Amino acid sequence: MAQTVKRAFKYRFYPTPEQAEELARTLGCVRLVYNKALEERTRAYTREGKRVSYVESSAMLTRWKRSGEFGFLSEVSSVPLQQALRHLQAAFANFFAKRANYPALKSRKKSRASAEYTRSAFRWWDGQLTLAKMNAPLAIVWSRPLPEGAQPSTITVSKDAAGRWFVSILVEELISPLPAIASKVGVDAGITALATLSSGEKIVSPCHERRDRRRLAKAQRALARKEKGSNNRAKARLKVARAHARIADRRRDHLHKVTTRLVRENQVIAVEDLTVRNLVKNRRLARAISDAAWRELRFMLEYKARWNGRTLVAVDRWFPSSKLCSACGAVQEKMPLNVREWSCACGAIHDRDVNAAMNVLAAGLAESRNACGAGVRPQRESSRAGKRR
Repeated sequence: MAQTVKRAFKYRFYPTPEQAEELARTLGCVRLVYNKALEERTRAYTREGKRVSYVESSAMLTRWKRSGEFGFLSEVSSVPLQQALRHLQAAFANFFAKRANYPALKSRKKSRASAEYTRSAFRWWDGQLTLAKMNAPLAIVWSRPLPEGAQPSTITVSKDAAGRWFVSILVEELISPLPAIASKVGVDAGITALATLSSGEKIVSPCHERRDRRRLAKAQRALARKEKGSNNRAKARLKVARAHARIADRRRDHLHKVTTRLVRENQVIAVEDLTVRNLVKNRRLARAISDAAWRELRFMLEYKARWNGRTLVAVDRWFPSSKLCSACGAVQEKMPLNVREWSCACGAIHDRDVNAAMNVLAAGLAESRNACGAGVRPQRESSRAGKRR
């Protein structure tokens, strides 16, 4: 059955000098309002034990606009400022529900600069987008078309560290699921091979960061030599940011192609429930794991499977996929990471990654067949203190 989903389409645009100035002013005001409201709410909570609501924060914003010190807040559109307060309210709600850490201040250098415009703060007409306080539409590069008849509900303008401007257009789209097929696949995430499939195929990791490491290191050395606060340092910092952006863009593009293919070709996809934030604590493997972007791979598989009527099953992270013989079910006592091929007592010879992918698929199918829906917990190792595999 077709479903209506909210989907964001992100495009790059090139503002005029006047538009860039207006947007830069708006981004700065959004950051200021968010940080000042956070400080006020923190002060009220620590000193009085009082929780400040969104309505009270909005009243504070009105007072700031009328004051002489922050009167410049009235010069930009009020909608992005109100949206910043709503985002702060959501951050506090997640904190009190123990879903997230305490909200942090937004840094001018480290935080992603963005401003959100709702329907009353922009005009969408004949495929052209004009934001509040602007007289001309944005020069957007339409790299892909919006769904036919789409009406944007929210516009988010952002600027990355490389100085590029982007606009994210949120629309509602009717998505029909893909035709059901019989094929199923288990996926074992890795470093040399980004993903090893239960069919025996290995999708090689492009290692984008490793390929551009020399260029990035050269740019970082040049940045370190520049005097702090100088224009040359700002130019050098931009070169470093562009090197990082090139790596991130190529990595994301590759992950989109891999995940789209997996979702289109398989009805059931079984993956391991990895905790990447714990795995990257390994100082020897952290750089390679981050370059592989396992978390982003899993995230893409989740929403693409949900949109297209596929089933994604996450297998218990403690399941000994590499130690388990997919032929006879025997579990090996040890399996060091340097062992890439091994033989079982039953006579089966296994490629470590292919065998793990086959076991992940079998465990995933067992979970998906569980009538209660609670999931079948695969066989665990005797101790959680040891290595995962």
